[in-house]
Amino acid sequence: MATNISAGMVPLEERAIARVGRRVSWGAIFAGVVIAVAVQLLLGILGTGIGLSMVDPAAGTTPGATGFGIGAGIYWLITTVIALGSGGYAAARLSGVTEKFDALSHGLVVWGLTLILTLYLLTSAVGGIIGGAFRTMGSVAGAAGATVGAVAPKAAQVAGIDAGDVKQEASAYLSDALGDPAQMAPEQAQAEIARQLPALARGGADGQRAESRIVDVVAAQRKISREQAQAQVTRAKAQFVKTKNDAVQTAKSATDTAAGAAASTSFILVFALLAGAGAAAFGATTAIRRRLR
Repeated sequence: MATNISAGMVPLEERAIARVGRRVSWGAIFAGVVIAVAVQLLLGILGTGIGLSMVDPAAGTTPGATGFGIGAGIYWLITTVIALGSGGYAAARLSGVTEKFDALSHGLVVWGLTLILTLYLLTSAVGGIIGGAFRTMGSVAGAAGATVGAVAPKAAQVAGIDAGDVKQEASAYLSDALGDPAQMAPEQAQAEIARQLPALARGGADGQRAESRIVDVVAAQRKISREQAQAQVTRAKAQFVKTKNDAVQTAKSATDTAAGAAASTSFILVFALLAGAGAAAFGATTAIRRRLR
């Protein structure tokens, strides 16, 4: 019986078995990721150009921040769907798989790798820029501090000022021995009141002593009776408490608003990511259906 041998050729059945046995083609997945990222960048640049063309401060036709943000979010969602759909289609098409599940897996892997790569690029770029900026600021501040520390003693010597005299003068400004409020200059009186305000805010015995000291300063500076000064301090204190409570309430409202916005953004982001996964899977299954036809 004659046997036909074809040198250098593999039977079609063996090649088909080898092809079916390899269910994941990382080369095709990598190509799909490259296509998805490229399409996303291209459409993103196009969207930036469209958005900038809409800004016209001179004519007063610039869209509002809310409308602009909504439009940008919708455009980003559309570009994500298109990019991942293209990447999933290319990966499934290039892999040569014939099973729907295999094509679907290729599309989802393209989606996952594209997401990880995008997050890595964003975080590394932003982190590098911020870190470099802070390192530069720290170096400049350190150099400035070293320069000032080196120059200050020499400047004091040139001016004929002794370091001990400077310390003594500073302690005189900060001393409680400024004593009688009537002998204070207006700047000293303001500094004394500012020094007593933290204790006044804390309340208790320290707060009472601080309030009494402030009343004495006000009475001496404005040359009014202590009762009148007490009334003025009481009104100022009530206004301060009201302002503080309003600020706290505003901060709470802003925090609630920010938390709500963050929650809404998180839900929208999850929806966009799921839409991207669906687009990649749809593109991949479309490629396998096209191949089967």
